[in-house]
Amino acid sequence: MSLWNKHAIFEKNSIVLLVGILIVVAIGGLVEIGPLFYLKSTIETVSGVRPYTPLELAGRNIYVREGCYLCHSQMIRALRDEVERYGHYSLAAESKYDHPFQWGSKRTGPDLARVGGKYSDDWQRGHLNNPRSVVPGSVMPRYEFLSETPLDYTHIQEDMKVLVEEGVPYTPEMIAKAKDDIKAQLSPDDTTALAALDKRYSKAVAHTSLGGPTTPTEQDAVVAYLQMLGTTVDFKLFNEKANWR
Repeated sequence: MSLWNKHAIFEKNSIVLLVGILIVVAIGGLVEIGPLFYLKSTIETVSGVRPYTPLELAGRNIYVREGCYLCHSQMIRALRDEVERYGHYSLAAESKYDHPFQWGSKRTGPDLARVGGKYSDDWQRGHLNNPRSVVPGSVMPRYEFLSETPLDYTHIQEDMKVLVEEGVPYTPEMIAKAKDDIKAQLSPDDTTALAALDKRYSKAVAHTSLGGPTTPTEQDAVVAYLQMLGTTVDFKLFNEKANWR
């Protein structure tokens, strides 16, 4: 009897099969869990990653509410075709403030992990209003109602407090200034307010609101969220060897 024919032993005896399954599962579990006993952290050491600004957080909440994750993933795999199409593979550090993370595996639409800054705000608005106007073959539904819906951010501070409980380092000052920061990020000409915003959230980019900074729309928030995805890490400074595991 050859080695490959010995599987008949497992097929004819359920007890032997059960023991075999337990042994294989135990070996697989050790391979998966063992390294975690000597790794202090599975999150890379990188600079630049910060919590979402209140406006970006509001946009992320709308992104989740509308189920965008059902068609768009936010994790670039370390495969050649993915890296060539989307950019550097995703780092765990880039999602450490995401609760829940938006990795996903369904890609009816492209991966959005590095869509931030790839297109202009006008392009993003046009895409949300009528995807076919900028991507003729798109099957994405229209979300033009976002531009007509006032952004409700009355509970944004409570959202931030919940995230603090989950480990996101929002400070009491960030929470206290949350509503002001939403208006500041939609006031590109107010340099004083933007400087204060940048002090709390480095590299926060200002956007123009269709409804003005005092009456932002849900589309303003979603655009702010999309435009920051994948922009916090400077990969020219990222030391891949130092983070090798």
